[in-house]
Amino acid sequence: MVWTVEMGDAHALLARLAEEVWGLDPLPEPARLPGGKPWFPGRPERCFSLSHSGPLSLCVLSDRPVGGDVERLRPRREGLPRYVFSDGELEWFRARGARWEDFYTLWTMKEARVKCTGEGLRRPAREIAVPLLDPGGTEERDGFRFTALAGEGWRGAVCEALE
Repeated sequence: MVWTVEMGDAHALLARLAEEVWGLDPLPEPARLPGGKPWFPGRPERCFSLSHSGPLSLCVLSDRPVGGDVERLRPRREGLPRYVFSDGELEWFRARGARWEDFYTLWTMKEARVKCTGEGLRRPAREIAVPLLDPGGTEERDGFRFTALAGEGWRGAVCEALE
């Protein structure tokens, strides 16, 4: 698995990484599966995920299903954590001071998981189980490997299927 977060266009980042890592030049034309997950119809063994938030782009490449999400840190509605977190996640969030950094750590893991599976946000976010990680942490859960990412002013996550 390879992931990169940088400023710029996510599709340009995909083209560059696909050439560097897989030798794909030109980049195959991507399509979308019914749940919205992008893929290369002629190269289904090449799995990728894209995300962008403001000027940031995240691209993840893998030989297994993968999902990634990046979000700029910004305040949200005060009641949002109560709406999107399970009881255990909300307890963890509050115990850490209810910081938006921690909100986005969990939120990006939830987004990465549903991007990995291709289901999208079709069920309540509080039902999407993710590990409680600090930035830089990795954990295997429910057949997935989760990695929490962080940088100045942003949080992100990658979720990769283990099989």
